[in-house]
Amino acid sequence: MLSQWLNNIVSKQECRIIGIDGMGGAGKTTVSAQLSEQLAAQGIPAAILHIDDFIHPRCVRYRDDVPEWECYYYLQWHYSPLRELLSAFREHGTYTGTVQLYNKEQDCYDAVDLHIPDGIVIVEGVFLQRQELADLFDAVVYLDVPEAVRLSRVLKRDGYIGDADAIRKKYENRYFPAERYYAAHCRPMETADIVLTG
Repeated sequence: MLSQWLNNIVSKQECRIIGIDGMGGAGKTTVSAQLSEQLAAQGIPAAILHIDDFIHPRCVRYRDDVPEWECYYYLQWHYSPLRELLSAFREHGTYTGTVQLYNKEQDCYDAVDLHIPDGIVIVEGVFLQRQELADLFDAVVYLDVPEAVRLSRVLKRDGYIGDADAIRKKYENRYFPAERYYAAHCRPMETADIVLTG
């Protein structure tokens, strides 16, 4: 299904930026890599950008006076550099410049020299269809995976948070409520160009 959809959209010259949207643990990174490989097989260069590289420092996104899920939904994301990068890519067909990407281990930004050739940019991350990003993408894939399945995945993946109880607590207090809010208010399954389930 994804291959057929991809063949349809890459034939359209105006399709330059593809979003891979989905909640935590849905498989966005995996699907983005698969999509990049399929494009490469067709001779189309593809660059992958991760929304998690465009977030605010801890002092901004973690506040004691704001509910955890609201911090995640409203204070986590530093969209301006991403918008500037993608706008420049769309205007010029390529991108060469220095981008401030978040360094999770050091809680700071690293100046990264980035070159994106003429091709397609794939952006993967949560909440890609919210209003702040609405005009950035030419096409969006949404990964629809049940919350229980995603929780089982992140319990194995997110050991940096702590043990299973710590991971479950963080998801229940921070991530899942924000994701439920996004699903209810932005209706990503309805607005995506293709929905993949599983």
